[in-house]
Parts: sequence; C-alpha cells; structure tokens
Amino acid sequence: MSWFESLVLGLVQGLTEFLPVSSSAHLRLTAAFSGWHDPGAAFTAITQIGTETAVLIYFRKDIVRILTAWFRSLYDGAARRDHDARMGWLVIVGSIPIGVLGLTLKDQIEGPFRDLRITATMLVVVGVVMGIADRLAARDEKGGRHRAPKQRKTLENLGVKDGLIYGCCQAMALVPGVSRSGATISGGLFMGYKREAAARYSFLLAVPAVLASGLFELKDAMEGDHVAWGPTLLATVIAFGSGYAVIAWFMKYISTKSFMPFVWYRIVLGILLFVLVGAGVLSPHAGESGG
Repeated sequence: MSWFESLVLGLVQGLTEFLPVSSSAHLRLTAAFSGWHDPGAAFTAITQIGTETAVLIYFRKDIVRILTAWFRSLYDGAARRDHDARMGWLVIVGSIPIGVLGLTLKDQIEGPFRDLRITATMLVVVGVVMGIADRLAARDEKGGRHRAPKQRKTLENLGVKDGLIYGCCQAMALVPGVSRSGATISGGLFMGYKREAAARYSFLLAVPAVLASGLFELKDAMEGDHVAWGPTLLATVIAFGSGYAVIAWFMKYISTKSFMPFVWYRIVLGILLFVLVGAGVLSPHAGESGG
C-alpha cells in the first residue's frame, strides 16, 4: 500500500464510518474503482481504532460518567438503579451479538462477505429499511390530520431486550454494505426511539466492539508481516481527524433532519455497483480488477 492510498483510504474511513453509508463498503469500492488491491478486513479494523478514538473524545463526558457509575454498581446495590450504571451494563449486553458472530464468522467476514455483489445488495436492502424507519419516525414526530404527534422513547427507556435488539442490528454490520450506524439507528427508530437517542446509543455501543476488533486484528498483524505499518498508521490518524468532524456534524444533523438523502445515495450506489460488476468493469472478488 502506498502513502497516497493510505491518505485517501484513511479519509474515506473517517468520512463514512459514522454516516449510514457503510465505511467498509466505501473502502472496498474506493480501492476497486482506483485499481488498488482490497485493503482488507485487517486494515479496516485497525483504522477503525482511529475513528473510535474520535468517539471516545467526543463523548468523553458521557463515557467517564457511565464508567464511573458502572464501576460503583459493582459493589453498591443502590447504584445499580442509576441510569448511567444501567447504560454501562446495556452497552455490555448490546456488544454480545457482534462479539459472538464476529469470532464465529471471522473467515467469512474476511473472505466471501467481501464479494461486491453482496455489498451492492446490502447497500440497497438496508437503504430501503432505513427509508421505512425514517418515515415511521417522521410520522410519529409530525402526526397527521387525524393523529397527534407520538412521544418517542429516550435512552431512559432502554432495557435489556432493546439493548440486545440494538446489538443484533449492530452485528449485521459485519457484512460490508450494511453500515453499523445505519443498522443500529434504524433498529432504534423501529423500536420507537428518538433520532438523537438512537444515534447516541449507536455510537456508545460501537466503542467496545470496534476497539476489540481493532486490537484483535492488531495482535494478528503484529505476528505477521502482511501489514504496511507506516501507511496504515497514517490512515488511522487521518481517520481520527476526519471522523471527529463527521461525528460533530452528524449528531446535529440527525436530531432534526431526515435519513432520506442517505437512503437514495445507498440505493443509487448499490444499483451502479451491480451494473459495473455485471458489465465486467469491476470484479466482484477482493484484490482483482475488472476485465
């Protein structure tokens, strides 16, 4: 991997990690359109350490408060009723599905799941799901001629059942093209949560899963010689900077704006990808170029 490739891919990772468009799909597609080799699951996981560091810094007050309350709840029974302590436990509960499936399906994630036809399918299908979730949320928020606006749930209403459902939605993002934020926020909207609440829990839920994945891949990479460390570290730093800017923008956007621009973007990109693969311009398989 060249330094220029790492610069571009790091920027793509940071710009798309927190938007509901799938960062893994965009890394794969950027490499394919540029004639570069697929950066691979290890590169994606390591650069995600940069974007998740941006989450840790942006939500640092929330995270410190949650961790403090959670540790207190380990020895103080009364503290377990505190919202922040419960949130700590719910982040753990919500992280179980992706942890189990990530280890179970590791070979598929690094191999067959990276087929561009699967990526294109997920871009379109999850885009449609996001559109439906967005319309349901908008209907509740605005009401109608014969229907008053409906009060949607906040994170105060989050329980174990909803936490596990959120976690299962997050686990779907193991397949390129799904989008971690798109899947989890859509799941939250379907369960009746406010947009900002769904987005906030989505970001908090991603922290242990992504950091664990990145450190796991980092351990494997250090035992081998298949990672270009200089370019990969550059990409990670760039992903951190651009990712932080995107979080700040997206948290303001999602509170009041519709998902529909992202929905149409995903559908158009997915269809375009099907056309290019079908025409032989792009090979569906990682590391190959089209004929």
